[in-house]
Amino acid sequence: MQLNNSHPQVTFGVPLRALSVTSCDSVMAIQHNLQDLPQSTYILGGGSNILPVGYLNAHVIKPDLQGIRYEHTGDSVLVTAGAGVVWHDLVLDTLAQGYSGLENLSLIPGSVGAAPIQNIGAYGVELSERLVEVEVLDIQSRQILMLSNEECEFDYRDSIFKHELKGRVIVTHVTLKLDREPQFNLTYGALGNAVACLNDNPTTTDVSNAVIQIRRSKLPDPELLGNAGSFFKNPLVSSEQYNQLKLEFPGMVAYIQDDGFKLAAGWLVEQCGLKGYRHGDAGVHDKQALVIVNHGKARAEELLSVAAKVQHNVFDKFGVRLTPEVQIIGDSELIERSGLILA
Repeated sequence: MQLNNSHPQVTFGVPLRALSVTSCDSVMAIQHNLQDLPQSTYILGGGSNILPVGYLNAHVIKPDLQGIRYEHTGDSVLVTAGAGVVWHDLVLDTLAQGYSGLENLSLIPGSVGAAPIQNIGAYGVELSERLVEVEVLDIQSRQILMLSNEECEFDYRDSIFKHELKGRVIVTHVTLKLDREPQFNLTYGALGNAVACLNDNPTTTDVSNAVIQIRRSKLPDPELLGNAGSFFKNPLVSSEQYNQLKLEFPGMVAYIQDDGFKLAAGWLVEQCGLKGYRHGDAGVHDKQALVIVNHGKARAEELLSVAAKVQHNVFDKFGVRLTPEVQIIGDSELIERSGLILA
């Protein structure tokens, strides 16, 4: 049993103290070791999609379970990975094994355990399309539970882990279903064009490399410039609202959905003239307007202030409310004072 103090640096460049959980048994020690601390619990993955603000009055637990195993099932293969495995390492491992399904999700920062919480997605593919089940540990009952894809209640960058099960369970393992023969999704324009330039018979590695190249051309490396990738979700609007906006803004970038249109949030921000905006060490990335960045020593409150400016400017110009994709945790008074609307 191990329960170790760690000080992970979230990718925004803001430090956060956490307890590293390296086995399911480690969790059993929490109630005995933390009796005098607050009872709320926050589960930390790779720190790539959160912004801690002020004092975090909670237990912060970082699952660090490792291991990847495969099981063949006909034309498919099941891969189960520990919550602490780096997501991109899992993608590369599946590619090395010759399996298809995760290539579009290459280079997404974070851990395997955080992936179902966020229902990560990129370039036309979402994790929910590949997920079979999630193994979790109920903190209070100390029971191992298996949640099916349906029970995870996946939605766009959302899941049950952000709602009913928030702070109640720890993801320990994730099982995905992959293809033994490539079945590519190249519907995303830039990706399809990039792959088409390679050869007539692209491999999973070709697609992955194209995704990596696109991501690196648009998104800053958090090791060099603090960020959490896209700060806001792409907003969903009704067909009626989209048609009205399209009349006023003919160049609007959008993608048709079953129940309306998904607008390109980065395009909306750029039209407000905020691409490259900077206030102190907090700002908007100069290559991708959807990314809030820490140029050095910006405090969380300063990053929130920039995000609030982006949110309000977009609403004033388009009447569309951007919702944060990044999870903002900590001092509720400081968060409210920033002016950022969370939902």
